[in-house]
Amino acid sequence: MKFTCERDLLLQAIQTAARCAAAKSPIPALEGLLVEAGHDVRITGYDLKKGIYTSLPADISETGAIVLSARLFGEIVRSLPDGIVTVEVKSGMNTSITCGASDFSILGSDASEYPELPAVDRQNAISLPQGLLSRMIRQTIFAVSDNESRPVYTGSLFEVKDDTLVIVSVDGYRLALRREKVEAGDVENCSFIVPGAALSDVEKLCADTDDKVDITVGSKHISFGIGDTVLVSRRLEGEFLNYQKSIPSDFGSVAEVNRDDLAQVVSRVSLVIDEKTKHPLRVRIRDGGIELSCQTGRGRAEDQCPAKVTGGSELVIGFNNRYLLDALKAAPTDALHIGLNTSSSPCVLLPADGGDSFSYMILPVRLRADA
Repeated sequence: MKFTCERDLLLQAIQTAARCAAAKSPIPALEGLLVEAGHDVRITGYDLKKGIYTSLPADISETGAIVLSARLFGEIVRSLPDGIVTVEVKSGMNTSITCGASDFSILGSDASEYPELPAVDRQNAISLPQGLLSRMIRQTIFAVSDNESRPVYTGSLFEVKDDTLVIVSVDGYRLALRREKVEAGDVENCSFIVPGAALSDVEKLCADTDDKVDITVGSKHISFGIGDTVLVSRRLEGEFLNYQKSIPSDFGSVAEVNRDDLAQVVSRVSLVIDEKTKHPLRVRIRDGGIELSCQTGRGRAEDQCPAKVTGGSELVIGFNNRYLLDALKAAPTDALHIGLNTSSSPCVLLPADGGDSFSYMILPVRLRADA
């Protein structure tokens, strides 16, 4: 195998595929990248749970394939000067990497030892702009659970109904939902769960453009086609939370606030919170505003945010400051409605314009009498 290509294109392809290379694996080949030269150069990373392959243009003198250490190959190419890189596999799997006066030789391994990525038996297909999908993932992934005892919640639910895509994440303490119109293509109404680790990679691979992401849904796997790159991931199996029944629709009190104003107040009051003890924020909802306070071993803080409060009487409720701040930072609109019923029932953040593009639900935290 021998090919030449631009250093920057090769480095970008290596960094993209290396997202899925295993850091440590009983199968040594999975710690490497599969480099194949055929019609073009294709580089693959795979950890048996998810895989990425990406293509780049190159001048190919000899076709072939080799597995190279993801870490070492990446470090070498990153260190090279700008210019044209030549990669050549010589006898005994020795692989030469040259650029200008720089010349490296590293030992590769047989490409036949590299496991084949699973094929996606296309059942449905969805297409939407990269920028839109990236935002929808970013605005929900923070609520994905990291508790492996409930694997189904370590991913996000994708639900397609007619021409609408809903993405839902839940971790037992909060729920994040985003809803947008999409080009459904030939997709039937369906739902599937994508692991959070795969979605994190997809979000980073997407550019903030209207170029399309093609999502192919199979019985066991899903693929995301992003330009010259394809990410393949297994689907998570299991029964996901019935989010439609879980999110309250009627509220005794509704506070209309500016997202950034409330986020700044939460951030300021949170300065006295020790992450080890995780004291809750005390939130008082009253006519004319929202008062926040917290008293910990580090000190005491109080602040308030203007708000238009309708319905109900004064309400005091406790929240995990990080959960509340995550939802505020993710909310796509400046004006929010915060819906509440009692001090022990969930709080829901919604668009103030009455739309349904997002919902963020946070469970309250019990307050001590002296908090």
